[in-house]
Amino acid sequence: MNSKTKTANTQNARRMTTPNSTIDLKRRQLLAGALLLALPRTWAAPGRLLVEVWKDPTCGCCKDWIAHLEKNGFEARVHDAGNTDARKRLGIPSQYGSCHTAVVDGYALEGHVPVREILRLLNERPNAIGLAVPGMPIGSPGMDGPEYGRRRDPYDVLLLARDGMSRIFQSYR
Repeated sequence: MNSKTKTANTQNARRMTTPNSTIDLKRRQLLAGALLLALPRTWAAPGRLLVEVWKDPTCGCCKDWIAHLEKNGFEARVHDAGNTDARKRLGIPSQYGSCHTAVVDGYALEGHVPVREILRLLNERPNAIGLAVPGMPIGSPGMDGPEYGRRRDPYDVLLLARDGMSRIFQSYR
């Protein structure tokens, strides 16, 4: 490199460090950093959330509830046994029991919980065991097929607290 080239490079470097260009460079760096922070989330976004389900192998409404989950973007891993054991292991009091028990992202799901409420639970992330729809109310997901003649019974989705209590998370009337 000759002395003229060195001088030209030094002058160009000095020009790039004027107060305005320094601010411009900082803005660009900040913008680039923000974009880079957002990219891994996009690239690493999971395809489908896994719901692990324990049910009786012959239960048709459980299969219909699982179809409701899958239709709405969840992946189901199904165990055709162990519903009662799973309920106990997850800390769900028996009075909230139903025909199937599930777990998603650390939360228990008991019974025919609608996807809308599962998504709300996962978004709000309350300090709770999970959600339950006790019994098998007609009109809830999985209990809403043509064999029920469009009948819709009112029911509540309950948020199960860790102290054994519950509160209404959402009512369906």
